[in-house]
Amino acid sequence: MREPRSYSTEAIILRHSDMGEADRIITLLTPYKGKIRVVAKGTRRPVSKKTGHLELLCHSQLQVAVGRNLDIVTQAQAIENFTHLRTESELWHKTCGFYLAELVDRFIEDTTRHQDVYDLLLQALRTLDTDATEMQQRRVRGETLNGHEQDRTQLLLRYFEIYLLSFIGYEPVFRVCAHCSAELRPEENGFTPALGGALCPNCSHLWGQSLSMNALKVLRLLQRTEWAQMPRLRLDARLHAEIEAAMHGLLRYHLERDLKSWTFLEMLNIKA
Repeated sequence: MREPRSYSTEAIILRHSDMGEADRIITLLTPYKGKIRVVAKGTRRPVSKKTGHLELLCHSQLQVAVGRNLDIVTQAQAIENFTHLRTESELWHKTCGFYLAELVDRFIEDTTRHQDVYDLLLQALRTLDTDATEMQQRRVRGETLNGHEQDRTQLLLRYFEIYLLSFIGYEPVFRVCAHCSAELRPEENGFTPALGGALCPNCSHLWGQSLSMNALKVLRLLQRTEWAQMPRLRLDARLHAEIEAAMHGLLRYHLERDLKSWTFLEMLNIKA
């Protein structure tokens, strides 16, 4: 049977790079083909009709022609633009979106189907866009922001990190000791990225750093709760930092590198 010359797919735009004078190579996350790279011809020209439908983080419906080396986007129609993530006043939410896209791009191998990761990213972008919309509306109404507006978004990032690792086979260990498998008690425990998670007090003397009881509680809650059911927790800066350090340690261990977005996110969080 002859292979089709074109196909239609939904996609989230993860990354793009310039090619030639007017073209772009675009990295897509699709629900059924996984992560793929395609060529979008002429999209850097001002008159291109496809450009606005192929922006970073855009959720689009694409028609793609099969190419010899890379497939070619022939039609593009945005389904969701997430426009509130693109305003300069919401730099925090936009950078969070770029961070999630960078995470997926780094962890997902080409042409490996991951519909669970696709759905996770789409849910997270919708949540960020909704939160950005609410922030803008509050500013328009002249409301005073209390400095805790980023709490929910920081928890969303940790939720995404936990589920992304779980979906690709690196589920963090938060219920039992990652070394001896003893059930963890509500007390100060330990943590080591090399073994994939938390440690009981006995094993933490041999491995890793300490992990407070409250940090472990939040990590467990994120791991076992759908985002829509997550309570609106208000954590102090020290606890947020401890949870972030634990998750970044896991990500760094598996990737063997830092992510570019971390420094910028940290800078924005300090300014807030």
